[in-house]
Amino acid sequence: DEAADILEIKDYLDRKPRQLSGGQRQRVAMGRAIVRDPQVFLFDEPLSNLDAKLRVQMRLEIRKLQRRLGVTSIYVTHDQVEAMTLADRLIVLNQGNIDQIGSPKALYAKPDTLFVAGFLGSPSMNFISSQSVSRYSDELKQRMQQYLAGKSDQNIQIGVRPEQLLVSNDNTSEYDLMLEATVLAVEDLGADCLIYVELNSDKSQLIWRAVAGTEVDIGQVLNLAAKHESLHLF
Repeated sequence: DEAADILEIKDYLDRKPRQLSGGQRQRVAMGRAIVRDPQVFLFDEPLSNLDAKLRVQMRLEIRKLQRRLGVTSIYVTHDQVEAMTLADRLIVLNQGNIDQIGSPKALYAKPDTLFVAGFLGSPSMNFISSQSVSRYSDELKQRMQQYLAGKSDQNIQIGVRPEQLLVSNDNTSEYDLMLEATVLAVEDLGADCLIYVELNSDKSQLIWRAVAGTEVDIGQVLNLAAKHESLHLF
């Protein structure tokens, strides 16, 4: 009764499994775990078979449940949104090895590897070859030289989040990185706008997350820019 009350499924206790929705079945599964009074909950992609709306609802339910019960929970997922929203401590595994451990905010802000940087964030981080950049500031050049000191491989991938790209109408501006790119496609998502571009230097593709209502034309050439504090070197 206590587990049913926690999960708000008391009205469904007399139903057969076939009479339950996907979300209700997931709550029943969690109830079966709760009644055993475990020391640790193990979740193995519990939301993978649910539709998008139900996944959002069940993410919130699991988070509330975990905080209410105060039981350590290990949650395995390939969905980086679930990982970011549910975790207190995040472990990113790559080919069976741990790439990085930390809070979701720490891993998002300071990823240690290309894999972590590309995994966390939706859309994922853009990666730009250092040889494709139109202009660097002296400050960024110095930072890159320090990063390369003592390394045999002198190739750098510069990472920048889609929301940290800006458009500059002034090539002599205060920005640390300048990129000339051509607009390929635009996705207006209502709250914001995803603009897909192709670098004129090497034809690699990037995503710029712009504010809602941004108007650009397919084929338009943009001067994208970023400040060095938003850039990651790999």
